[in-house]
Amino acid sequence: MNLPNSITLSRIASIPLLVWVLSSAFPWHGGHGLTGLAGGQQELVASVLFIAASITDGLDGYLARRRGQITTMGILLDPLADKLLVSTAFIILVAYTPQIVPPWVATVVIGREFLVSGLRSIASAEGFTIEASEIGKLKTVIQIVSVVAAILAHRWLYWNWFGFIVGVHLIAVTAIYWMIVVSIISAVDYFVGFWKKIDHASNTQRKSAVLSRRKPKVPVGGPEQSTRAL
Repeated sequence: MNLPNSITLSRIASIPLLVWVLSSAFPWHGGHGLTGLAGGQQELVASVLFIAASITDGLDGYLARRRGQITTMGILLDPLADKLLVSTAFIILVAYTPQIVPPWVATVVIGREFLVSGLRSIASAEGFTIEASEIGKLKTVIQIVSVVAAILAHRWLYWNWFGFIVGVHLIAVTAIYWMIVVSIISAVDYFVGFWKKIDHASNTQRKSAVLSRRKPKVPVGGPEQSTRAL
């Protein structure tokens, strides 16, 4: 087990831990009457845990390329860990902050992940890959912000830091809907890239099939005359 794969596995291991932290069984689970930063240990721990798990998403790939440790296991586990982490986070948030993350939001996010995974599997079977676009990378960043903001908004409407009012609830709602828009755009962008490559591969196969069915022309006089001419 190399270091990049170990980091990927740690991301998977953080998923049940995140579920536990955001449950009523967590030791620092408090009521809803508290304001300010008092009593918000549950939300803060969950936020830090999710951010740390999200950072490992880029770290394991970077180390695998840098150390030349790209393995089949890593290629399979990395996208699986991403999908599990994101899907779990939004499923939890539907119950944890339903006023910010309604069920349809989780459905769109998880559906998008399944769509991209399916297209990636088809592309791999056809022998080509589709690189992550800048829109997809932006989606990932906004996704992290939206999940963390939604967790914090469970406790606080706003923060008052040194006279500056930070609208936690407003940031959470804005990030969630902005994330939905970017997720849909990135899914369409991914599908367009997939369609172009699969269409190009199909055209190439058809041309090869047509060329293979063409028979070579035999010179007048038959093969024997052709051989003599040489």
